[in-house]
Amino acid sequence: MVAFNQKYQRFFTLVSRLVIGGVLLVAGGLKAFVPAEAAGAVAAYKILPTQIAHIVGYALPWFEIAIGLLLIIGISVRMTSILAGAIMVLFIVAIASVWTRGILIDCGCFGGGGSIDPSKAAQVHRSYALEIARDLGLALLALYLYFFPYGFLSLDKSPPPNEEM
Repeated sequence: MVAFNQKYQRFFTLVSRLVIGGVLLVAGGLKAFVPAEAAGAVAAYKILPTQIAHIVGYALPWFEIAIGLLLIIGISVRMTSILAGAIMVLFIVAIASVWTRGILIDCGCFGGGGSIDPSKAAQVHRSYALEIARDLGLALLALYLYFFPYGFLSLDKSPPPNEEM
């Protein structure tokens, strides 16, 4: 397995950057130009006080776009992978929080958000599980990027071949 990773690591790093960066770019882009909707989606989690939730809701899409662009371009990959991984963990915690408290909302991950009709509880619980699985997968890709940040088509300079990462 180690030899496989050494042979294809630069390709895996590129794919990981493009997947996480693309997801964050699309998610942020869909929310950036409907800030009131994004703010309402964050407030629906009922974790933060309403005013702070609205500030987070207005800022979060632009933060996602910035992280996504930096990953896609390959600038400061190790640092942006830490930020991407941290944001995925926060998303997991937030979704798990509403799930355990029995709150039925659309996560607002790709726009929208807010309360959902209680008659759709089974669907919502299934979507919570899928959203947590998706974000866990993205967090694991971010962890991979932390350890292997140098890949193809990156503006980050690779270390010399004999230098440890």
